[in-house]
Amino acid sequence: PVSVDGCHYSIFHEGKLGVTHRILIATSLSEAGLNLLKGEVGGLAQVVEPENLSKHSMLNAMEALIIRDEVEIDTALLEKMPKLRVIGRAGVGIAGIDVESATRRGIIVMNTPGVNAISTAEYTFTLMLAMARNLIQAHNALTGGVWKREQHVGMELHGKRLGIIGLGRVGREVARRAMAFGMIVQAYDPYVTENQLGDLRLKLVGLAQLLADSDVISLHCATTSETVGLLNADTFALIKNGALLINTAHGSIVDENALLTALKNGRLAGAAVDVYAHEPITNSPLLNLPNVLHTPHLGDSTREAQRDLGLLIARHVLDALRGEDYRNVVNMPCVDGRPFEMIAPYLKLAERIGMLQHALARGPINRVMLEFRGQEVEGLVKPMTVALLRGLLMPILGEEMVNYINAPVLAHERNIFVSQTKGLDSPDYANLMSCQVHWLGPHAGSTT
Repeated sequence: PVSVDGCHYSIFHEGKLGVTHRILIATSLSEAGLNLLKGEVGGLAQVVEPENLSKHSMLNAMEALIIRDEVEIDTALLEKMPKLRVIGRAGVGIAGIDVESATRRGIIVMNTPGVNAISTAEYTFTLMLAMARNLIQAHNALTGGVWKREQHVGMELHGKRLGIIGLGRVGREVARRAMAFGMIVQAYDPYVTENQLGDLRLKLVGLAQLLADSDVISLHCATTSETVGLLNADTFALIKNGALLINTAHGSIVDENALLTALKNGRLAGAAVDVYAHEPITNSPLLNLPNVLHTPHLGDSTREAQRDLGLLIARHVLDALRGEDYRNVVNMPCVDGRPFEMIAPYLKLAERIGMLQHALARGPINRVMLEFRGQEVEGLVKPMTVALLRGLLMPILGEEMVNYINAPVLAHERNIFVSQTKGLDSPDYANLMSCQVHWLGPHAGSTT
């Protein structure tokens, strides 16, 4: 068996009995998750307050790090953790993690999307109902000694049009609940097609139409370069007068100044904000507006969601450290929905082909041309390509320094051009991958 020190960069390795992994937990984790980790690695699972992470005395020995969004993982911190193999984000987003730097170092970055879908969907409806019925204003008035029912007349959700931006797990759960309330549901998601809706009886529309038609707009999209500032001065101008806005996704999706203007000029009748671009929020002009319902990021704050979140990230991190499975990895080309043990033989084969091609090359390799034929391998183009690159580079860089995370980056740095072709007929084989490698130098040539 390979020692821990000897394999800390080796991502796809055989499970090793007796190897204990050091895991640092820099966040609050459910008791169930902590018990799972401590049951597996005992005292080598350590907990540290997020603000003290960078000063922890054992950083250089840790192989896995579990965090939430209150921790920033930058290059400086990664340099202090030379044995780090896995960063597990207990939550959906990866904001604050330098994924590029982690990838360059061969570190897995994983998250846990979907665990909080039910909790966040239910909370979205909590906010929607509270705004529709002026619940907060009525409560504050009554506790202040004022009983005036006529000041708190609300609206029914039945028959109103709900516009959902982002039709992932949370967005779909919100849609189902809205339909149960008799709402008319439409959604904007450029990456979802009609045939992917399944049992959802809703209409896919463009962003402009959704904003113009919806009585209630609910945000459930991921934070990407395309969605940061999605709701700004220009898009707020398209919103139906008197609409309600709910944000339980991420604060950066909404331009705060544009939101402030829309709330003041009546374009929006109200907003419910659970997430902010910078948390915790303590000083914002939005806090002083009477038509904004504020909560401190409570979307996934249920006992059930926190229990499941802790268990899931603990299992995922342990599986990755053992080389048994890789789920929800954001910087590795795995195949969602297909168990790792099913694709592992293909990856090992591709890796060995890469090693063979390196042995046959008579000069510096500058081009790799891959062809995939057959239904089975065509679904594995990316992971098999990465596996082949690892095999190609291992003899040069060493097994510990190249893995399935950083192989594409290292190939690019060495000016190796990679092309992939699929969809070709294969009359002789059900599945076929062919690899042609070109090299430079006095004996320039190629081999297939």
